[in-house]
Amino acid sequence: MSNRVHSIWIILNLIIILTQSVVCIPEEIPEDAKLNFTQLAIKYGHKCDEHDVVTEDGYILKVFNVRGDKTRPVYLQHGFTDSADTFIIRGLTSLVITLAEEGYDVWAGNYRGNKYAQCHQTLDPKTDKLFWDYSQHEMGVFDLPAMIDHVLKKTGQKQLQAIGHSQGTMTFYIMAAEKPEYNDKIKLFISLAPICYIHHMKPLASTAVEIWSLLGPLVESEGILHLFSRHTLFSEFIKALCSLRIGYPLCSTAIFSFAGFDITELEHEFLPILVGHYPDTASVKNGNHLIQIAEKKRFCKYDYGLWGNLEIYGTPEPPNYDLGKVVMPVALIASENDYFSSLKDVDLLQNQLSNLVYYHVMERKVHNHIDFVWGRNMTGYLFPIVLRLLEKHG
Repeated sequence: MSNRVHSIWIILNLIIILTQSVVCIPEEIPEDAKLNFTQLAIKYGHKCDEHDVVTEDGYILKVFNVRGDKTRPVYLQHGFTDSADTFIIRGLTSLVITLAEEGYDVWAGNYRGNKYAQCHQTLDPKTDKLFWDYSQHEMGVFDLPAMIDHVLKKTGQKQLQAIGHSQGTMTFYIMAAEKPEYNDKIKLFISLAPICYIHHMKPLASTAVEIWSLLGPLVESEGILHLFSRHTLFSEFIKALCSLRIGYPLCSTAIFSFAGFDITELEHEFLPILVGHYPDTASVKNGNHLIQIAEKKRFCKYDYGLWGNLEIYGTPEPPNYDLGKVVMPVALIASENDYFSSLKDVDLLQNQLSNLVYYHVMERKVHNHIDFVWGRNMTGYLFPIVLRLLEKHG
């Protein structure tokens, strides 16, 4: 450990000690903050099966199935630094429970690297650097196809409907472009807060790109390959701070600064539950790839530098993903107050989709990037739209 990293570690320890001395004991942590996906499903009245899916390149991913009508499978995919938990932590008003109550066979996948997907047939995430050598490209080319094939095999169906959020939408476009045969396996893809082009992000989200560009080289020079690991000093400090009522203004403001302010949809009682599940582990390379797409202003593959690109792609610059090959039916649902997925970028995407069946901008002017998965009142303003789409294209 370098002197610089060691100093940061000491400072964080001191902050935790000082925080605890000022506020004494944190308020009681809600039960839902401690339960995993399966336990949450059971708590809210539904049986849940856990499946291990092995990708072509050896990653072992956990996929959850909340049982329903096997002829009506719906697959859910989370975004960056997230997990399948994102779709169920709202309990009775979550997307998972809402779909299950409607009789759908609900499947929620996990991308490589998060807490549910840190196993590999040959690589050890604690000792093998190659384990963390991936971005959303590998998620779209390896993870999604493996999980989709598993769902179709288990349900006996030839097609499924899918819902993605944020980076969970981008990976679907990558899959459809790189493996066009998977277009035929998707009956309908609902994109919540679509992410593809990301060069019109609003402040402060755009500031995050600038910060990452500055810190990225430092992080890599320290040999750091992944971020937001669970049960680390930093994550435990964030959970402790945000679980306190006095920590709500700071924590919620930090979230809203990058997602878009919508104070009514992220109440202080829910924040301790949220930080019990988010953020989750992601590779540094994943973040680098997102930043590259933002800076280059095009939907392109990972940039390995001149010589790396020539060796891998045969061109000096990384090629674009061919959105002309994305022919699965797509429904885009966006919002005006989304700092990450701006309407200008969603418009760029919709103009290149040959099978766009629906495009909707949320009527709530303050609806933001995270309201699509964590909003307090999703059952009122979002889920009716989702359910109508699933019924129409089912």
